[in-house]
Amino acid sequence: MALYEHVVISRQDISPQQAEALNDTLKSLIEQGGGSVAKIEYWGLRNLTYRIKKNRKGHYSLLAIDAPADAVKEMERQLSLNEDVLRYLTVRVDELDLELSPVLARRDRDRERRDDAPQF
Repeated sequence: MALYEHVVISRQDISPQQAEALNDTLKSLIEQGGGSVAKIEYWGLRNLTYRIKKNRKGHYSLLAIDAPADAVKEMERQLSLNEDVLRYLTVRVDELDLELSPVLARRDRDRERRDDAPQF
């Protein structure tokens, strides 16, 4: 099976719970196709560089996938039919990076910095 990293941007109008439910749906599609999802990261609501379908923000998610190509194609087909999805990108990689992505690592580092700051 091949290894993939997959990023999904969904509409700003949906709730974070709906974005998480979309991730669960993608995971079940991959598992039905004979693959597995090694990591799911929800990055939250973030600003878009430019408007996409009249949206200025989007819910970002990253998935690390180990699956056959047919399962990934079916997942992409389902995403293209979903009205809540603005964009998606699937990239084949040589190995999966199971550590925190730079987006979440920076967020955790900033949170630690605020916690260490002196309280007045």
